[in-house]
Parts: sequence; C-alpha cells; structure tokens
Amino acid sequence: MSEGEPVFAGRGTEVFAGIPVTDFHTSLDWYQRLFGCPPSFYPNEREAVWAIAEHRWIYITVEPERAGGSIQTIMCDGLEDTIAAIAARGLHFSKDETPDAGVRKVIYYDPDGNEIGIGRIPTP
Repeated sequence: MSEGEPVFAGRGTEVFAGIPVTDFHTSLDWYQRLFGCPPSFYPNEREAVWAIAEHRWIYITVEPERAGGSIQTIMCDGLEDTIAAIAARGLHFSKDETPDAGVRKVIYYDPDGNEIGIGRIPTP
C-alpha cells in the first residue's frame, strides 16, 4: 500500500466509531443533546448508535474500564449553525482550534471525558 491509498484497498463498506462510557443513561442524555436526536437504533441494552451519514455511525457502549479515552472528530458542513444548535440544547464546547486557514474544530467533552470534535475543512 502506498501513501494516500485507502485501507483494505477501498473495500470497507461501513464505519462504526465507538465511545466507551461508564453510565448508559447519563451518556445517552448527553449524546442526544449533542446530536439533537435520539439514537438511530439500540443493538442491545449497553449500546446506542447514531447515523452520522450513509455508511457512517457513532455509538456509545458501556465499558467503564475504557471510558474517557476516546477521541472522535466529525467534519461537517455548516459548522457555525451546528455549534449554535448544540448550544441551544445546553452544551458548549471547551476548546476552539484553528490549525490552518479556514479550518476550525471545536471540542466537547462528554461526562466521562471522551473528546468529541466537530470541525470544518474549507472546500477547494
């Protein structure tokens, strides 16, 4: 595999990004406020899954021994509107990063300390 080629030769079909948490109900409430909707589905009593877009999913899973170490970043269109909508639901970002011209990432921390970044990359 050379630089820039997709992993698995581009044969990956879905991405499920997991976030370990300690308390299901506390985390469920927090993530519903962050995402602005209930989960897309519950695979079992310890997990909740949200669809980010087609073939892209993010989920919480009760794994107290691993909670607090996750780092996820979701790039989106309409970042400013997304931040405002999240704030209207009572959550406010903790950090604001601008690593390059036109690039912005705001960081939220869930009750366990998992990092959820919401960002924007300028279109060419």
